Amino acid sequence: MAKINRRFIDKHWFVFLIRGGLAMLFGFLTLFGGLDNLETVIATISMFLLVMGIIDATGALYSSTKKHGWINSVVDALIDVVAALALLFFAKDNLISSLVVISAYTFISGIIDVFHGFLSTVDPTDRFIRILAGIIGCIMGFVILNAGSFEVMTFIRFFGSYLLIVGVTSMVYGVHNRSQNVEDRIARSEAAKKKVVQKSVKKHTRKK
Repeated sequence: MAKINRRFIDKHWFVFLIRGGLAMLFGFLTLFGGLDNLETVIATISMFLLVMGIIDATGALYSSTKKHGWINSVVDALIDVVAALALLFFAKDNLISSLVVISAYTFISGIIDVFHGFLSTVDPTDRFIRILAGIIGCIMGFVILNAGSFEVMTFIRFFGSYLLIVGVTSMVYGVHNRSQNVEDRIARSEAAKKKVVQKSVKKHTRKK
């Protein structure tokens, strides 16, 4: 098993599972929920971003107790909340402004995922998942920005597809990190037992 660079890990595995589940839920709702009104779409996306901001803030609190990577979670939370507020108060009834905000959010989130992919772990599976999600985010950011020339439903499908991708990659990342945590705990337990045995052998050797 590849060694985890723990000082760069920014979220607990369970937070990734929650993020993934919510992203899949909102992605499904955006794609198949029959949303065809701009105001309803923006309200739905804003609610999603606010909830994600709360989850990231919770992740930051958890990481701060472990004294590693909490700044990364704070940055993620700020991006989610700022994008949600920008949609609610500055781009509520304007398609172009909404597209700019959402495409910027998607692109910046992609850049952050790529950054985390290179720094948060040396595990090849984790790295691949984060970098893949980041690259897709960057691409979708540009695609969404150019969706202004299409109807509202096209823009909804683009962002809904992105949310489904984020949901799947986050779920896979969370499950994989959970298995890593279990393996790491077992390895540390076995190492501790070996130390106890070695100390016991040394004690008996000295007595002889």
